[in-house]
Amino acid sequence: MRSVPLEDATAAARIREVAIVRFGRQGFERTSVRQIAADAGVSPALVIHHFGSKEGLRAACDESLVRQLMAEKARTEAPAIGATIREWLDRPERFGAYIDYFATMLADGSDGGNRLFDRMLGETVAMIERGVADGTMHPSADLEMRAVLITLNGLAPLLLRDQLARVLGVPVTSSAARRMTLPILELYTHGLYTDSRILDAARAALQGEPSTGTPAPSDKGPGNPNRNPDPTRPESSPA
Repeated sequence: MRSVPLEDATAAARIREVAIVRFGRQGFERTSVRQIAADAGVSPALVIHHFGSKEGLRAACDESLVRQLMAEKARTEAPAIGATIREWLDRPERFGAYIDYFATMLADGSDGGNRLFDRMLGETVAMIERGVADGTMHPSADLEMRAVLITLNGLAPLLLRDQLARVLGVPVTSSAARRMTLPILELYTHGLYTDSRILDAARAALQGEPSTGTPAPSDKGPGNPNRNPDPTRPESSPA
C-alpha cells in the first residue's frame, strides 16, 4: 500500500467524523459535500479526493462504525451489537452522533441503508459461527434467522428510542442502558422458558408431526365436507 501523508490521513478522519454527524442529523439526501467540507474545514475537492463521491464517503462512514460496533464486542462474550450500543447510550456526549447515524441511515429506506443492515447482519453471523465453534454459544437450527433476530434486538434501542424512553420514563441514555444490560443477558444466557415443551411442540408442528397433546374440538359445523372430525370422547361410565 502506498503511504499516506499524516496530514491527509488526519483530514480524511476529520471529514468522516463530521460526515457522520451531518448524515445522522439531517440524512444522506439533505446533506451536501459542500456542507461536510465546511464542517471539516477543507475544500469540497479534498472530500472527493479522499472518498471519490458522497456515496463513497457514506460507505466509509458505515465501515468505520460497523467495525467499531463489532470490534468493541470482540473483547467480551456478549452478543455483539446490543452491548456496544448500550455502551454508546451510556456516553451520549461521546457516541451520540454514532447513534443518530445508525438510526437515521437504517431508516431511510435506501440501498445504502440496506447495505448497512446487511453489513451488520453479516458480522453477526460471523460472530455466532465463532461462538459455536469455540463452544461459547449453542448451535441453531437456522443460523441466519438467529443472526437476524439478534441484529434486530440490538438495533431496537436505536430505532425505537422514543418508545423506549416513554415506557421507561427516562431518556435512553445511561440509566436506561444499565437497566437493559442484565435482562438482555439473562435472555441470552438462560433463555425464557424453564423447559422445552413449547419448543418441542413448535418443532413438531412445523415438521408436520402429530401433536402429543389432546386435539382441540373442531369449530366447523357438522356436515361440513371440509370438517376434520372431532376426536372421539370416551363415553361416561354409567352411574
